[in-house]
Amino acid sequence: MVTWKDVQLAKPAFASRVQELFDQGRHKTIATLRADGGPRISGIECTFEDGELRFGSMRLARKGADLRRDPRFALHSPTNAPEAGRESEWLGEAKISGRAVPAGHTGADKDGQPEGEMFTADIASVVITGLTEDATLLRVELWTPTRGLREMLRA
Repeated sequence: MVTWKDVQLAKPAFASRVQELFDQGRHKTIATLRADGGPRISGIECTFEDGELRFGSMRLARKGADLRRDPRFALHSPTNAPEAGRESEWLGEAKISGRAVPAGHTGADKDGQPEGEMFTADIASVVITGLTEDATLLRVELWTPTRGLREMLRA
């Protein structure tokens, strides 16, 4: 299993930038797979704690059912577009994909039922998409545990 700590140890500056992009706002977006194999996009919150990427699902939420059935996910940082005329100042967006690992339940409701369930991430890839310093090219930085950090530029 590849944890957030593994990313931090492998590429500390890259991991710090990813975390900064995720921390720009409270609400992120997660993609899961429905029972029929179709994609589902849901809002979600996540945290980076104790070397792990953690996220949850409220009791009876579809995203939790999706993750229990098929743990593959893609998590996207809050989205904000580059400001016109100030594109070179845009920090970009971050994405993390992998498999959700059940990590117990959150508190209990008045009937003693779990309010939700927690997951940690077994990380397959981490990406920052942004622009070059002169804002003329798209820069994609991709980290995987097997290939390390790579950078690709696109017109």
